[in-house]
Amino acid sequence: MYQDRPRPTARQLRWQDYEFGMFCHFGPNTFCDQEWGEGDDPPEVFAPGDLNPRQWAAAAREAGMRYLVFTTKHHDGFCLWPTDTTDYSVASSPWRDGTGDVVAEVAEACHEEGLALGLYCSPWDRHEPCYEDAPAYDELYTRQWTELLERYGPVSVAWLDGAGSKGHTYNWELIVGTIRELQPEICIHSLGEPDLRWVGNEDGLAPYPCWNVVRSPEEANQHPGLIFEGFREGFPHYLPAECDARIRANWFWHPGDRHTLKSCERLVDIYECSVGRGTNLILNVAPDDRGLLPEADVERLLEMSDEIDRRYGHPIATAEGPAAELTVEPDRPRPLNAFAAMEELSAGEAVREYRLLARIAGRWQGVAVGTAIGHRRIDRFATVVADAVRLEVTRSDGAHILRRLEVFHC
Repeated sequence: MYQDRPRPTARQLRWQDYEFGMFCHFGPNTFCDQEWGEGDDPPEVFAPGDLNPRQWAAAAREAGMRYLVFTTKHHDGFCLWPTDTTDYSVASSPWRDGTGDVVAEVAEACHEEGLALGLYCSPWDRHEPCYEDAPAYDELYTRQWTELLERYGPVSVAWLDGAGSKGHTYNWELIVGTIRELQPEICIHSLGEPDLRWVGNEDGLAPYPCWNVVRSPEEANQHPGLIFEGFREGFPHYLPAECDARIRANWFWHPGDRHTLKSCERLVDIYECSVGRGTNLILNVAPDDRGLLPEADVERLLEMSDEIDRRYGHPIATAEGPAAELTVEPDRPRPLNAFAAMEELSAGEAVREYRLLARIAGRWQGVAVGTAIGHRRIDRFATVVADAVRLEVTRSDGAHILRRLEVFHC
């Protein structure tokens, strides 16, 4: 068996433990009823009357989210902080007489609520004239990241969106080198020298299995939806996946799309098909033109959180590792039909196949089988009444370690 498996960095493990986060898309698009601005909307359109990122962060924390990623600059090039790199920013808008700084307020709110802060700054820039001059633009873009990482405290995620950049060759050595130098513990999403990869769709759905290793980051970026039939021994890069999804149909708020708000059942299904398949889930909840998360969206988000807690927040029995196998024993025979398991990943992903056994009337019977456990595996099985459940690994890449097993009756 291949045992020289790739190992995650401490920052990757920390990010995987976040599991569930909020995405906030906000900017001129919010006020122009559009998704991708062309970079020609006048700064005057940006006019939130009741901006309150503390409301965003408080809702995220109450929903059990552990990080928040904010769009400091989308593809339109409008910067939501007073940058020295361009006059296309909040400093040129009438909002707060040109003295406002949305990024500062978001960062402060996240730090106060105990959320890890992520900053999205689009590489593609449809406003900046020098974008066609790659060396000049890359230097400008690097200065934008320098401002963001020097001004706003610890940043856990640098979210680099690949949309629109086809044909532009970025100087990743300069850009990523600067990001790493300024904040060495930051996780970079998707591009350059990534710590994380995009799962390949915007529906919040991971394939199963969704392994944590890839042949190369470049291949993962170019073919993010590629599903491997089995674990590829010898793949040298540990690169966990993140699922992104939207609570409504769009990334930015639109005045006429409230009817697209996803149901609680759909949102919980997305959670089970992302976090429950070993990836992180980042759910977009877009502030409206007041600068607030819409009340209906917050209500639905908390409804989702309550349902996740109802299903998976109160295990009937729990076993903690580290161990090669884990057994839980409820206080008496209990109806059971779901479990959550975690692999200890600090030495790399080892589990290739597992089975779950339940002791029913004194006999051990198989109730579930699978391949990847990874950071977290949530799965259901036909209801049984059992007085013990055991998780066994039937195939692994060298020594494996299980971190946790929980059983439920959903």
